[in-house]
Amino acid sequence: MSIEQGPNQQVPPHLESLGTSGAAPFPPTDGSLKDYGPLADTAEPSTAATQSELDLQAEQGVGERVTEGQSLSPLQASLRRLGRDRRAMACFAIILFIVVASYIFPFFYLHIGPTIQGGASGATAVDPETYHQYTHQELLLNNTPGVVWKLLTLQAPTTEDFAYPLGADQLGRDIFARTMAGINISIQVALLVELLDIMLGLTIGTLAGFYGKWVDTGLARFTDVMFAFPGLLLVILAAATIGPVAQKQFGPVGQLLVVAVVLGITIWPQMARFVRGQSLQIKEQQYIEASRTVGGSNRHLILSHIVPNLFSIVIAAATLNIVGTITAEAVISLLGLGVQPPGSSLGLMISEGIQTVTAYPFEALYPSLILILLVACFAFFGDGVRDAFDPRTKD
Repeated sequence: MSIEQGPNQQVPPHLESLGTSGAAPFPPTDGSLKDYGPLADTAEPSTAATQSELDLQAEQGVGERVTEGQSLSPLQASLRRLGRDRRAMACFAIILFIVVASYIFPFFYLHIGPTIQGGASGATAVDPETYHQYTHQELLLNNTPGVVWKLLTLQAPTTEDFAYPLGADQLGRDIFARTMAGINISIQVALLVELLDIMLGLTIGTLAGFYGKWVDTGLARFTDVMFAFPGLLLVILAAATIGPVAQKQFGPVGQLLVVAVVLGITIWPQMARFVRGQSLQIKEQQYIEASRTVGGSNRHLILSHIVPNLFSIVIAAATLNIVGTITAEAVISLLGLGVQPPGSSLGLMISEGIQTVTAYPFEALYPSLILILLVACFAFFGDGVRDAFDPRTKD
């Protein structure tokens, strides 16, 4: 094969080699293709994403750029999914604000407000450090509406209304101060109950799933018995019998401490069932067999491989259980078996406010709204945590 050149025909340099018969042409250089339009694009290195990058893009969601060599651990991927859930993050911000404010703001609240005339005769000067204590009573200022209620009902507030932003209850106690104390009680009870829930559920579920056989059978039957027993009935029974003794020993919160412990004892079977099912899957993984082959003991396998991989399901289940815990504590206090006066809890405040709800609705309104807000935010945030740590559960 040869190419003949006419007198006025110029052959591109990169085609000159074709003029030699039987010689293979040299591959074109980048410079030789610069004038050939679309052909130049085909010579560029391929920029198509590899399969690993495509998987990472699917994991991170559309619109996130993937850098070369980037990799995410399961925890990091879950936290990214949680961070993209706007509803869950908004609810978490509300919860964080309420909880932090209930612990920090009382220190400033004691120094905010005018000096009022109170005491037994109504002529004693009382400063905000006194009447903003959630247990302090000003009987002559009972059922004070407060500045918020006056503004909502288009009434002119008085000095006493500015002293009590949300009003005073039937015993003259600051509703705002008692609400913050009640939030503290709800959060403390929820944390104590979930601590017991995680300890018992994680321990029993892991042992049952890892060892199997008679250990699994025995623990499963014990869990079934706990499932069959009415938990609320056990809590009421314990609060009515052991509660008074604990109240004498630990003060107004002693009875609530009993309620929290019993709630923690009755709520763990659901956590144990989740953990057992996950443990059954994890122990069949190849890295478990590899660790066992090199001499790993059962204790090492459980603590180093099984338990760390249960983190996601435990956190998701515990977050959702907080909703039931807060509601149960409020119900128990509403029945008069939780915190006893002069202590405060949201359920106790609602119970006391119901007695005068027709004449002074604000006494039960504010703690009810806070309780609803907490329960709703924890429920939505719990759904977000569950979907983030286990995307397969999301519709």
